Amino acid sequence: MTTLRLRPEDPADEEPVARVLAGAFARPDLAAPPEVRLVDELRRSDAWLPELAMVAEYGGEVVGYALLTRVRVRTDDRSFAALALGPVAVAPHRQRIGHGTAVVQAALDAATELGERLVVVLGDPTFYRRFGFSRADRMGLTSPWSGLGEPWQALVLPPSTTDEPPPPGEVVFPPPWSKV
Repeated sequence: MTTLRLRPEDPADEEPVARVLAGAFARPDLAAPPEVRLVDELRRSDAWLPELAMVAEYGGEVVGYALLTRVRVRTDDRSFAALALGPVAVAPHRQRIGHGTAVVQAALDAATELGERLVVVLGDPTFYRRFGFSRADRMGLTSPWSGLGEPWQALVLPPSTTDEPPPPGEVVFPPPWSKV
């Protein structure tokens, strides 16, 4: 019986991850989706956290990917570290059978184990709600994507040492994100 294996990305996964991203985000008007370049540029940035780049492997083939990278939340008087989730991708031939959910949960579990507190994402609210994400603007978090409403989401990771939400502020993404 073949099982899904979830693990951090290693250097040999770069090309298979690029294929998964290209397949999942393919558009007829683009030779290569921007998500492929985004991941390549994030790998070379200070935002890269290798233990939070998760792959889903099935039968020896990389079929899914979920990436968490460093962002900062700037408040009135300070800033604090947080994470951005994305891109998340599943190879087209393995979609809609739980691989996306599994690889995202693995990434969030790894972040929780590392003591991370806050994750933001821009994506389908129906998909991300299953992990506990809710509207980021209701937490007072802003970003270049705040105006999109529901797709701009945030999650406070357990265990929270306090019942208070993180302080409101502007989520500052690393430069590679500005090209998406």
